[in-house]
Amino acid sequence: MELKIFSFFSGSGLLDLGFELNGYKVQLVNELSPAFIGAYRYSREKMGLAAPVFGYSNMDINEYLGPRADELHGHIRQAWTGNDLVGFIGGPPCPDFSVAGKQRGRSGDNGKLSLSYVQLIVAQKPDFFLFENVKGLWKTAKHREFYEELKGMLSAAGYYLTERLTNALEFGAPQDRDRILLFGMRKDLFPLCKDDPLEKFPWEMHIRYSLDEVKRAPWPATQPFSEDSATPCPPGIPRDLTVQHWFDQNDVAHHPNGAEGFTPRSGIARMRSVDEGDDSKKSFKRLHRWRYSPTVAYGNNEVHLHPYKARRLTVAEALALQSLPKEFSLPPDMSLTDKFKTIGNGVPFVLASGVAETMADFMKGALLSW
Repeated sequence: MELKIFSFFSGSGLLDLGFELNGYKVQLVNELSPAFIGAYRYSREKMGLAAPVFGYSNMDINEYLGPRADELHGHIRQAWTGNDLVGFIGGPPCPDFSVAGKQRGRSGDNGKLSLSYVQLIVAQKPDFFLFENVKGLWKTAKHREFYEELKGMLSAAGYYLTERLTNALEFGAPQDRDRILLFGMRKDLFPLCKDDPLEKFPWEMHIRYSLDEVKRAPWPATQPFSEDSATPCPPGIPRDLTVQHWFDQNDVAHHPNGAEGFTPRSGIARMRSVDEGDDSKKSFKRLHRWRYSPTVAYGNNEVHLHPYKARRLTVAEALALQSLPKEFSLPPDMSLTDKFKTIGNGVPFVLASGVAETMADFMKGALLSW
């Protein structure tokens, strides 16, 4: 049995990479931004990974609900060979549901894309799907109502569903990032099963850390900024959840994107005034080398500063905080704005990898059992 995926809202492929490196075969990549889809193609070529079977689709997903629906259906039928399972994965753009966004919800341009994605699943009926989004869709009452409507559509279309609010720290990424994950499988794959098989979905199978234990660890407090200082890792904390661990592991200084970053025209004095580890402010947040990062997102004037250098993070450092393999890089001709945007939009690699592995283990085991 092979697991095959059609990817939507793919960005530069951070979510997809976790699936690819766990044996899933990418069939089609759909992304509206030419810059992001170019970065997807570039990164795979650099890593020696196969191109999508049906190539790259640089267009609005709604095209597949209209004039190009038959084209997509044809690709899916080609992918359905033998005992293979075909699925959709995607995280529709989430600013309209984000606490830090404008809270436009279902009526916002981005909010509407969540409905488009669900409508596409209902229309094309893949064997399985993954829907990923911000916790605001789960936690905020007015957005939760919309989310429940989406789930109702999927259930009525013949899908078993399971969901979890998941934090990237649980899978070993060095950032505090909550995401709602919704996984579904077609009910007709289990014709002899009287109960909902997804009630036993093992969300925690590949989780490495208890979030409660991580939050209770004796993380160091803030300390005065000292440029190019060196301090030892304090005892009693999981070192591989720290900013410094990932900077070291990815050798960020020598990474292809290691010298890329915004150079401030002013504000150096202000940068120097922010303590190491003081991430309490809206804008200038200085990371602590021996703690994990806030959510890797650099929009809305949010600036993340290097722990012990008087500058913002580089592209390579941001990629490291997204727990990407050091072999992953972005193209040299991509704008800095697009680089930081696609990094911040992406799913941390180790989270994607852990979820992909959990889904694969469950699907292969479940279909043999029922």
